[in-house]
Amino acid sequence: MFRDLTWSKTEKDVAKKIYAIAYDKECSTILAHVKKMAAGISEPEEVWKIHDYLSAQRKQFAGKYDYRYSILPLVFARLIREGWLTEADLAGLGEEKIGAIQTMLRIGR
Repeated sequence: MFRDLTWSKTEKDVAKKIYAIAYDKECSTILAHVKKMAAGISEPEEVWKIHDYLSAQRKQFAGKYDYRYSILPLVFARLIREGWLTEADLAGLGEEKIGAIQTMLRIGR
């Protein structure tokens, strides 16, 4: 379904910006959480809790942030569902891409 979508140069540029919005937002949230965790460390071995948290986040990122055009609509739909993007962030994408993302959002409810 998504493999048949053709991405114009403009849409590719917009998609990069949309992707970066979510990526930066989620990274900032993780950073704030790590800072809070680090501030609460009272014993040296508690540093491993930060490591474990970051390892889990990295694994989740690897499965979520995939920038292949053939699956970007799925990625964007997931990021909207999780609150890292809004449908308004999709401005600049073509109607067929936005429609595909909205379809994924309806299916995922």
